[in-house]
Amino acid sequence: MTRQDTIAAATGPFSEEIEMIRAQLRRFIETEVTARADAWEKDGMVPRDVLRQMGDLGVLGMRYAEEHGGAGLDVMASVMLAEEVGRSTFGGFSATVLVHTDMASPHLENAGTPEQKARWMPAITSGEKITAVAVTEPDAGSDVAGMRTRAVRDGSDWVLNGTKMFITNGVHADLYFVGAKTDPDARGSRGITMFAVEKGTPGFSVGRALDKTGWLCSDTAELIFEDVRVPAGNVLGEVNRGFYAVMKNFQNERIVLGAMACAEAQTALDMTVAYARQRKAFGGVLWDKQAVRQRLAECQTRIEAGRQLVYHAARLDAAGRDCVREVSMVKAYCGELVNAVLYDCVQFHGGMGYMRETPVERMSRDARVQAIGGGATEVMLEEVAKRM
Repeated sequence: MTRQDTIAAATGPFSEEIEMIRAQLRRFIETEVTARADAWEKDGMVPRDVLRQMGDLGVLGMRYAEEHGGAGLDVMASVMLAEEVGRSTFGGFSATVLVHTDMASPHLENAGTPEQKARWMPAITSGEKITAVAVTEPDAGSDVAGMRTRAVRDGSDWVLNGTKMFITNGVHADLYFVGAKTDPDARGSRGITMFAVEKGTPGFSVGRALDKTGWLCSDTAELIFEDVRVPAGNVLGEVNRGFYAVMKNFQNERIVLGAMACAEAQTALDMTVAYARQRKAFGGVLWDKQAVRQRLAECQTRIEAGRQLVYHAARLDAAGRDCVREVSMVKAYCGELVNAVLYDCVQFHGGMGYMRETPVERMSRDARVQAIGGGATEVMLEEVAKRM
C-alpha cells in the first residue's frame, strides 16, 4: 500500500464495507486484469468472462437493490470502483466497466419500471448482459439537445431511425439505452425519450467499430437504427422527458470519470517517482534534481486537490444536494489534470516514456479523451460560469 493509499484509508469518505470490497477488487485486478490486458488491447475488447467474474465479485451492481443482485450502496461505492479500475493502467478496461455500471445501466435504475428492472437488472449485475448508452451523435456530442435520431409511435411500438457515434461498449453490448427525438416540433432539450433496445432487434446494427488513439481494449462503435421497432414497454421513464434523465445521469458519470482520472494520475505519478529515484543521469539520479522533485511534488499536490474535489462533489450528491456546479468542476479539473500529469510522467521517463512497452506511454494516450468524453472541458466550464 502506497503512502497515498494509507492516507486515503484514514481520511477518505468510504465505509468499512466499501473498503472491504475495494481490497477484493484490487486483488482481482492485479491478478486478472493488469497481467492480461496487453492482449486485450490488441483484441479491442475486454473478455466477457472477466466481466462475469466481476459480477460474481458483486462490483457490477453495488448501487442497485439486493433483490436484483446489488448491494444497495451509495455513490461512494462508484467512486471506489472508479479509483480501482483507474489504477489498472488500462483506460479501455476502466471505460468498459464504468460505462456499464455508472453511465448506461443507471438509466434503467433511475427510470425503469419494476417490471423492466426485474427483466434486465439481474443479468446486468451478474455481468451476463453488458450495457451501453447511445446518446451521442455525429453532429451532437456534448450538445444532447441537438439530437436527430427520431422515434415515431406506430400502434404498440415505436419506430427508431438514426445514427449514434462514439458509443462505448457499442460493439459487444447486449442492451442499449438509446435517446431519440419523439416530438419533432419541440424546441431544444424538449421532446427526447429514452428507449431500451436489445441486441438483435431487426434494423439495429453496428455500423462500424471505431479505431481510436487510446482506450484500445474498449470497443467503440457507430450504431445504425433503420426502422427499428421497439415495444412501448421498452420506453424508459416519461415520453419526451429523456433529456432530463440524461442530464441527471451525467452527474454520476462525471463524478466517476473524475475519480478514475485522479487514480490514473496517481498511479502514473507513483511509477514516475520510482523511476526517477533509480534513473541515473549526470552523476546522480533524477530525483536528486530539485527541478524534477518539485515538478513531481506539484503533480502530487494537484492530484490531491482533484481527489478531494471528487469526494466533496460525491458527498453532496449522496446527500441529494444540487451539485451541478461542483460536478462540472470535477469533470473540467480532473480531465485536464490527468493529461497534465501524464505529460510530465512521460517527460521524466525520457525516451522510455515514448516506448509502447512503458505503461505511461499507453496511459498518456488513454488520458487524452478525459478532457473530451462525458462533457468537454469547455462545456463544463460554461456550466460553472452559469452558477458564478
